[in-house]
Amino acid sequence: MVALGVLLHAIGGFAAGTFYLPIRKIRGWSWESGWLVNGVSSWILAPAVVATLTVPHLTDVLRSVPGATLGWTYFFGVLWGVGGLTFGLSCRYLGLALGYALALGFCAFFGTIVPPIYDGRFGGLLGTASGQVLLAALGVCLAGIALCGRAGVAKERDLAATRGSVAEPEFRFLKGVMVALFAGVMSSCMSFAFRAGAPIAERAVAAGVPVLWQNTPVLVVVLLGGFTTNAAWCVILNIKNRSAGDYLGRGEGPVAWNYFLATVAGVTWYLQFMFYGMGTTKMGAYDFSSWTLHMAFIIVFSNLWALRLGEWTEASPRTRGLLIAGIGVVLASTVMVGLSNGMAAVAPR
Repeated sequence: MVALGVLLHAIGGFAAGTFYLPIRKIRGWSWESGWLVNGVSSWILAPAVVATLTVPHLTDVLRSVPGATLGWTYFFGVLWGVGGLTFGLSCRYLGLALGYALALGFCAFFGTIVPPIYDGRFGGLLGTASGQVLLAALGVCLAGIALCGRAGVAKERDLAATRGSVAEPEFRFLKGVMVALFAGVMSSCMSFAFRAGAPIAERAVAAGVPVLWQNTPVLVVVLLGGFTTNAAWCVILNIKNRSAGDYLGRGEGPVAWNYFLATVAGVTWYLQFMFYGMGTTKMGAYDFSSWTLHMAFIIVFSNLWALRLGEWTEASPRTRGLLIAGIGVVLASTVMVGLSNGMAAVAPR
């Protein structure tokens, strides 16, 4: 059972670490056009289709939930959508390896620390062994982020030396770091969205939906909020950059192929949450490690892709070593977070 859960988390991590690759292949479109089409498939179509297939009478389930529940779930989805938008920008400015490492590092940090602060439980962490391990893990996470940051600065310097002060067209280290930091803060709102949407999952189970699929109707509402944020920003950029013609084939890019790539990226992105939700139901007593596994698999697969694509081939061995060390430290911090959760789960109450 646990082995199946690990496999499902691995599939979800692969999906999350892979989804941005098709977007990189889009040609002749502005970034916002590809991101909006990606958003339609990942935050509207895919969740609606999966929820319809797994939740009989989906509309009845949603209508049975109080309006306040839907409203708060949607609201936190809107805030989380800002994190999703800026996560995409961090990959754009930093590349897959550094973008994923920093954005996910900040996401792990804030996603872990914000809920206990919000609930007023932060002070209590200091008095327990599990809480102390958790706080130590957060410090390790920040150290890993710092190492990745040093690698980014070193890469920028290496590229300038190799190309005669001409860096990668899209590589913007300082801007990328700030975007990744903001993405991490806002992405922590996903945990609040699931809390707010818990009554939706309960109504779904009461209506006969298997526990394995209980969160699919919650995702419909959460991701609708995320889509709202991203769609608004992309439309603003379409107007500002006069790029709306991309959707009608007025640009230079292959319009049908670009639609296909963006749609594949969106569906792949959604699969991470679908498999993550399935994996958590199969972990049994080891459920505390689900988030750790998810983060670890994303970091592993995204950086395997970055290595395969040769993003850091022009960087010096020392710079690549810094990046690998930083990623390793971030991975170690996620293992420590899982350990702290496990200690809390078995501690006497």
